[in-house]
Amino acid sequence: MAVADAAGGPPVLVQRDKGWSREEVLAVLRDELPPESFVGVDLGISLPFRDCGAFFPGFADSPADARELWAMVDRVCLADEHLAASSFVEHPELGEYFLHGQRRGEHFGCDGATHKNGRLRVAEHAQAEIGLRPTSNFKLVGASQVGKSSLTGMRVLHALRGHLSVWPIDPLPQTGPVIAEIYTSIAALAAGRTASTAKIKTREELDDALVALGSPPLGGTGAIDDHSSDALLTAAWMRANAQREELWSPARMTPDVAKTEGWTFGVP
Repeated sequence: MAVADAAGGPPVLVQRDKGWSREEVLAVLRDELPPESFVGVDLGISLPFRDCGAFFPGFADSPADARELWAMVDRVCLADEHLAASSFVEHPELGEYFLHGQRRGEHFGCDGATHKNGRLRVAEHAQAEIGLRPTSNFKLVGASQVGKSSLTGMRVLHALRGHLSVWPIDPLPQTGPVIAEIYTSIAALAAGRTASTAKIKTREELDDALVALGSPPLGGTGAIDDHSSDALLTAAWMRANAQREELWSPARMTPDVAKTEGWTFGVP
């Protein structure tokens, strides 16, 4: 977790002796955010819908929109501790839509509409067009997958209902905190790096990237883990770009796409 203060200065890591649990992140988002916070979450806030006309084509109770999907994930996984989502993937019918472990579900894919990395949302096709490497949220294996964190994140988003807005599932509020999906490589591209060099592992490289985004550097030398550098660089990028009106109204984000699949902030 990293914070870039709107007043300026370098971004800072929120340091802890141990990692963050999902319940602790939920508590921060629900109870501790300043009123005008803009929060980026590095996960998929929904699943592909537009390609097949449903999240789970052929499943009788397939949700109609993203909020119904979050509620469904939470309901199926109520017995899973720590806001996990194992029960959803292990569900005898819903599990057939995912690629997980050594098992490819019977319904993983969509009648010729499937990308080589699995079904993709409209925003993910747009990500690929700007040089990113999206992977389907139905794919739960491999180093590049974000499907597991997306499902658990949906439980967190469901628990935040009534506390803050999730763009673009919810319209932008006049006041109050807003959450948006991010893709950390967008910040790296904006800083002059490429998709293949997006992961930053030294403080010197991170400072160069921060300066390229107009942020003060952190200073220091030596190694830094790429989770920390991703968070720091993306926080600085969000601060620099939150006022760009065109990023809040991408051309392909129709009302139907917004309410079913959502979008990734920064993807045109």
